[in-house]
Amino acid sequence: MTDENSQSIITDSQSNLQIIKDVSSNLIGSLSGGMFSFAMGLMLLHDTKSPLSFGLETIISPIVSLLFLVPVGNLVDKYKHKFILVSSILLRIIFLLIFAFSINIFFGIYKLIPVAIFVTVNSISTNFSTTAYSASVHELVNDKKIQKLSSLSQSASALSSILAPVLGVALYALTGFRFFIFIEIITTLVSFAILLTMNFHYEKRENYSKTKLDNAISGFSNFKIGLTYIKERPLIKNIVFVAVVINFLFTAITVGMPFMIVTRLHDGNGPVGYIETGFALGLLLGSLLMSILPSDKYLFFKFSLPLPLMGVSMALLGFLIDIFHDPLRISLYGFLIVMLSGFMNGIFNVAVNVKLQTSVPTHILGRVVSILVTAVTAIMPVGTLFYTFLFQKIINGSNILIFSGIFLFVYAFVFGFSIYRDVMTDSYSKT
Repeated sequence: MTDENSQSIITDSQSNLQIIKDVSSNLIGSLSGGMFSFAMGLMLLHDTKSPLSFGLETIISPIVSLLFLVPVGNLVDKYKHKFILVSSILLRIIFLLIFAFSINIFFGIYKLIPVAIFVTVNSISTNFSTTAYSASVHELVNDKKIQKLSSLSQSASALSSILAPVLGVALYALTGFRFFIFIEIITTLVSFAILLTMNFHYEKRENYSKTKLDNAISGFSNFKIGLTYIKERPLIKNIVFVAVVINFLFTAITVGMPFMIVTRLHDGNGPVGYIETGFALGLLLGSLLMSILPSDKYLFFKFSLPLPLMGVSMALLGFLIDIFHDPLRISLYGFLIVMLSGFMNGIFNVAVNVKLQTSVPTHILGRVVSILVTAVTAIMPVGTLFYTFLFQKIINGSNILIFSGIFLFVYAFVFGFSIYRDVMTDSYSKT
């Protein structure tokens, strides 16, 4: 199999085969990666007794995203996406092998050293591969199949997030951490093999005239082209703003929900696990629904309705924790509330991804995606610090969730309709 140097028509049967390969690779990689991350956190917690055990990746990933914001976007738009993906996965395999042979050289708190190095390299690899993949979806399938591919890929990730903690705990108790490194190497090699069989249909060389012009400009000047493009498109600009605000406010749930249930209500870890599973299940169901909905219909439902309902879910979770104190009802009602939030999140994510794939020109798509991903990633540590401070200072933390949910509802209501209006009036195309 060889990649095309010119854009060819991708048939439905070719697209369906690509979807099977992509979803299979995503499911294998996400499940194994989730188990690996969870087991690594358990290992660090046991060996170092450090509160950083499960938070190291959360700290390092945003820093890497900011440092590599400019080169990731530029390189993804400059080189063929399959080359970027192959290089990223090979880098990950090499450092997995180095990690496997070096982890037992360190003991106690010093185990944070090899873990921090691996997490940094892995974050760099993930940053390149995520951006390159997002910029190459339209090279794998035809336009009619983009929504199906995006929704099923997100479904695979959601399913993995449900299964990974359960399997991770069970296998860690039986095997220890080194087994997870071995499994991660094997599954990464399987994903690599699947990637090699996938056919990327590139655009005609004459369509890359803008790319060549862009590549003649180096460094930040080249990256500024992506910023200028976003500023000139109200739809993309509003999507970036909304994504940043939503992810900032949703850290109230990430930080506050476990803190309130475990520390203030003393209900144990069980309700926290059920509630987090509810979000993942909702994300899975929303993604599956998008896989069967037509990509050009129900635009109001896809772009405007999810955002306010996510704010309603956050406020309802706050009321739930304020009214009920027993684990059973918090687990049951909390599961249902956050499942609605995950459901809406899945719908909105797929709708945004499809719009980007079908309207942003290929020669600039990598920079646009890189800016969006970095903005969302970078805001989360800020939100974590902000809400950690609030929940420590305010005794009735449920009010924080309620007011954050109300603010999100109002903000999302306004910008949700703005995004819908922009979708309906957006006349940009890939050409």
